[in-house]
Amino acid sequence: MDGLLSLLIFAGLFYFMMRYGCGAHMIHGSHDHDAEKNKTDNTTPNHIDPVCGMKVDTDKGYGMMHEGSLYRFCSRNCLDKFEASPQNFLHSQQQGESS
Repeated sequence: MDGLLSLLIFAGLFYFMMRYGCGAHMIHGSHDHDAEKNKTDNTTPNHIDPVCGMKVDTDKGYGMMHEGSLYRFCSRNCLDKFEASPQNFLHSQQQGESS
């Protein structure tokens, strides 16, 4: 009977610590999840895929450094096209920016 009582007390303490104490982040996820929900689109810089012109979020898609600049791509297909001939897409992108 003494072992059962010790087990119940330990289980109760363990539950409260996991629910409300130091283990609460394991159940409910990170404490920063509210900040992620409240982010506005202005704080998340969008990149333009140089191949298809689609907007790509910083944390989405594929990225590639080319001549010191980061380019983001919406799909692996666009990344492969860019890798095959980057001069084709960079030239057309520079013309679009100067217009």
